[in-house]
Amino acid sequence: MAEMNVNEAVRERAALFDMGDERGLIEVRGEDRVRWLDGMISGDVERLESSGSGAGCYAVLLTNRGAIVADLHVAKIGETFLLESTRSEIPRIIEALDRLIIADDVTLEDRSGVHVVLGLEGRGARAILLGALDGDAPAPDAWVESTLGGASVLVGAFGWSGEDAFQIRLASEDRPAVEAALDAAAGEALPRGESADLEVLRVEAGVPALGLELDEEVLPPEARLERAIATDKGCYVGQEIVARLRSRGQVNHLLVGLDLDGPDVPEVGLELMADGRKTGELTSVALSPASGPIALGYVRREHAEPGTAVAYDGGRAEVVALPFVPLGGERAEST
Repeated sequence: MAEMNVNEAVRERAALFDMGDERGLIEVRGEDRVRWLDGMISGDVERLESSGSGAGCYAVLLTNRGAIVADLHVAKIGETFLLESTRSEIPRIIEALDRLIIADDVTLEDRSGVHVVLGLEGRGARAILLGALDGDAPAPDAWVESTLGGASVLVGAFGWSGEDAFQIRLASEDRPAVEAALDAAAGEALPRGESADLEVLRVEAGVPALGLELDEEVLPPEARLERAIATDKGCYVGQEIVARLRSRGQVNHLLVGLDLDGPDVPEVGLELMADGRKTGELTSVALSPASGPIALGYVRREHAEPGTAVAYDGGRAEVVALPFVPLGGERAEST
């Protein structure tokens, strides 16, 4: 594995990423935290509360119009709820939530810079983590407080490559011991990846990102975020719109994969044209080792079928099914 690039390493086994500058964390505390947070986000916070420490889910914070303010990885840890999201967006998310605290006993605190954050992603990530962790690894979207390499860690089971993935939070002084333990469990030094590597992996997997595919102009069904919506909970901000869209059964635009025709990667934001009119725009682009130039973008529903041809300034593209590459068990079945 030492000779593999990071993309190959993740798709075949695993790589380690420094996520400290990429991912942020909000702590939610106070006597009213469960009731209040359950009324703010699409995840079932009451279920997390009853499930005990370490329970987690993927959710979205919406506007009153049902559009996406932020996507969140939510965890109950003891008497605190954690909201994990893009670090640069944390102040904006706190501001949006703070406006909704009226007479509630709730406090929000930005804890983004408190810990080092390592991302372990890849087909073999769970086996490697199990070999280093004192105890079981968390199930998808769940979290666990444990010990790794003699250090206290908080591990959340989510990521962006489409493979098994874990976010490991630890004290900065414990980083050498934790990385050494993960390398030992892998049997050799894990490749270290950069944010640019993870971005290519994310686009290959078709995972939408806050600030690119997700913003206050996008509705959850447009981004294919059905898994972020708990359909059997009480009211929350934007819930009426989400329910109306679900009963109607369709939205006007959809997130799609785009196989770009040409050797160059175009700029994000370019308009996409079909049938002589604008149908959407490019939101993320990447040069994939396996698939060449690829992109994510939004197109009108009538142009979202795989095989549809679209054009942009300087090139053409074909709509393809996501993900671009086989992931996890799909790869195992094809080899």
